[in-house]
Amino acid sequence: MMYDPGFRPAYPAWRAYLERARSSGETPVRIAIEREDGRVSVFETIAPAKDEDPASTSALLERVVKFLLWSRGGWRVHFLGPAAVGRRLRADYAEASTRAFDARTMAQVYERPFEVALHSAATFPEAREAVRFPGGHLDGCRIGFDLGASDYKIAAVVDGEPVWSEETPWAPGEQADPAYHYERIQAGLAKAASRLPRVDAIGGSSAGIIIRRQVRIASLFRSVPEADFEAKVKGLFDRLAREWDVPFEVANDGEVTALAGMLSLGERGVLGIAMGSSEAAGYINDEGHLTGWLDELAFAPVDLNPSAVRDEWSGDRGVGANYFSQQGVHRLALAAGLSFPNGMKLPERLEQVQALVAGGNIQAARVFEHIGAYLGHAIPWYEVFYGFRNLLVLGRVMSGPGGRTIVDRAAEILTAEYPATAARVRIHLLDERSRRVGQAVAAASLPEIEGGRP
Repeated sequence: MMYDPGFRPAYPAWRAYLERARSSGETPVRIAIEREDGRVSVFETIAPAKDEDPASTSALLERVVKFLLWSRGGWRVHFLGPAAVGRRLRADYAEASTRAFDARTMAQVYERPFEVALHSAATFPEAREAVRFPGGHLDGCRIGFDLGASDYKIAAVVDGEPVWSEETPWAPGEQADPAYHYERIQAGLAKAASRLPRVDAIGGSSAGIIIRRQVRIASLFRSVPEADFEAKVKGLFDRLAREWDVPFEVANDGEVTALAGMLSLGERGVLGIAMGSSEAAGYINDEGHLTGWLDELAFAPVDLNPSAVRDEWSGDRGVGANYFSQQGVHRLALAAGLSFPNGMKLPERLEQVQALVAGGNIQAARVFEHIGAYLGHAIPWYEVFYGFRNLLVLGRVMSGPGGRTIVDRAAEILTAEYPATAARVRIHLLDERSRRVGQAVAAASLPEIEGGRP
């Protein structure tokens, strides 16, 4: 039984588009995304030279731009290609148009007005990437924390080994007072410190967009008034760093997911995906470097069905947050005929579905099979934009037997429908403990202790 019969995975449409472009005589397309400090990421593809379906070309290339925007991050899109496509992109990402959320959010994150610039070959910018080494510093007594939408995890770590860890439920998105967030983070740090002989460094993982340790935007703080956000949330981690007076680093939870993968697997070229309250992602390239990209795949498209579920935050349809998260579990569970008590929140609904799977409920098990099918179809699409060879999946949705079902079903889809990708990419599921608290332990390794261990 199909719980989402209208699902239209992006990659088969992309593959058909490229075949159409090549058969008609191709013309080059170049798309660049410009972010902070003049960094530029360039993506090259093709378009039909003699286009018999320009509307489909524009629609699909808009999805590519949307994916690039949320995977790379930036305040300016540079486009070189068919003039009609460029004009359509400029119109779509204009104020009050269909992609106004994306344009407005990028302007807020990068603190620059958003724009789409149309180019000739002579004016198109060259790539200017930045790479940096991730954490992986294991020496000394460290605290690591991971801030999610429904719980936060914290760990005390000595020379790379966790000596204590804890998960604590919280509801940050419902709290308008920034003191709620500060006090709970501070209390968690103090509790972890009490398990250590000293604190040499603190590293954190947080949902949202973090640039230079500053919170630019995050659903964790969505109830905080704008003035309070600017005054008390944006520099929250800087304040904690001053108060603790030790090396203190905070990264986007997706980056820490990828770091956890590299540390756990001993492999580079890792795309990490955490399925929790939303979809977090991070990427470490084949050289073992972080790219500085945004990696907010929660807003990247995976389903081209024009009637796909609409994301409540961005207003767009078919984006990852509604497929690889507890939201996706909830949506599929309802389609499967499962019911929940009124007032039960999504984290508890996820736990109920997982308990049903553990008890042998077939409808509940199929929920995770469907998520596995989503993932299997998404992997070759993700590979269009990332050069990964290892896919690490973790997060609350991956807990229990449902996590194994997701991985097994994704592998089946890959082998049957995308054998070339299946030959290149390995899917990894960490052990149960690492899936739940490994993020905090990896975050602890972010700061470097100057001069080594005291």
